[in-house]
Amino acid sequence: MNQTLAVWLLIALAAISANLPFLNERVFALFAWRKGGAPAVKPIWLRMVEVLVFYVIVGLIGFAFESALGNPFPQGWQFYVIGLCLFLVLGYPGFVIRYLHKNRKHDGPSRD
Repeated sequence: MNQTLAVWLLIALAAISANLPFLNERVFALFAWRKGGAPAVKPIWLRMVEVLVFYVIVGLIGFAFESALGNPFPQGWQFYVIGLCLFLVLGYPGFVIRYLHKNRKHDGPSRD
């Protein structure tokens, strides 16, 4: 695998995994969230935990790509904070769809 393919694959994986917690009601896209035996809406704190876990997974995959393609370089805490901020920016479309988009049944202006 060449470096360009690895970078674009990692960006695509990050974009998908950053939005995944907001676009479905399953925990880690695998397990149904239940409350009292019935399916329930995931709380925001669980979605944020999922985002952090997916960030760590994508970071580990990125580190594996870096190790496979060359010498891995040590990173300071600043690198990880900036990476988390970028991951949150990638997840913003899913957040908007989940919490800010109004589901209005609007057929357009009436023409009487």
